[in-house]
Amino acid sequence: MLSFRRRSGTGLSVATKYTIGSGLVITALAVTLIALLIPVAKYGDRASAATTGAAAPASGVVDDGAGIMSTAYGPLTPTDRDFVRKVRLAGLWELPAGRQAQQRGTRPSVRTAGEHLVMGHTDLDRQVLQVGQALGIDLPDRPNAQQQGWLDQMTAAQGNEYERLFVQLLRRAHGKVFQLVAQVRAQTRNSMVRALATSANTTVLDHITVLEESGLVDFDSLSDASPAPSSPSSPLQQGASSPSSVRSTK
Repeated sequence: MLSFRRRSGTGLSVATKYTIGSGLVITALAVTLIALLIPVAKYGDRASAATTGAAAPASGVVDDGAGIMSTAYGPLTPTDRDFVRKVRLAGLWELPAGRQAQQRGTRPSVRTAGEHLVMGHTDLDRQVLQVGQALGIDLPDRPNAQQQGWLDQMTAAQGNEYERLFVQLLRRAHGKVFQLVAQVRAQTRNSMVRALATSANTTVLDHITVLEESGLVDFDSLSDASPAPSSPSSPLQQGASSPSSVRSTK
């Protein structure tokens, strides 16, 4: 009797071919589903991070690893805490630098800059200590190694070299922190940090102004790539302004 079952050239039955074809279709669908889920999962992670209120860390911000904290004054981010600590650190070296300039400066403009540093950071330091206590932020109690090195450079310098070094170091430091102040003021959701950033903005801008009025700022060396000066060698600029009155820093 003739058999009605016919086999293809490959020797596979119709049922077998159907089973294999179904498996391939299922596998293809599974691969496609995985490919679709991966970008969705990644997007979900980004969306979740965005809803927490965490801003992307500013350049140079030190993350203390404590994450975002809830406080009575609003969320407190790592950038907020780093900013508060930097304000405290600024006062720890700029206050003694200002007092030194008042005593050692021969130009009235340099003594005026020193007076502004003392006035501004005395008020700002008082505020930052209150903020640190209210928000539970541990604050430094001495300058860091780099800041102490700057103080040591100024102490060792004499005469015109001292005045140029004082102005350049302080102007460069203020220019860097000014960028962080602006970012924190715009992004923070903590009311105490925002108030501190507002005060710091006024103080830093005042200090930048009086330092520039000395006529001793070398603007070409203020870029981040330039090292802090250790021994200024350019000739003294003539006609430096000499403000006769001290503007208030509030």
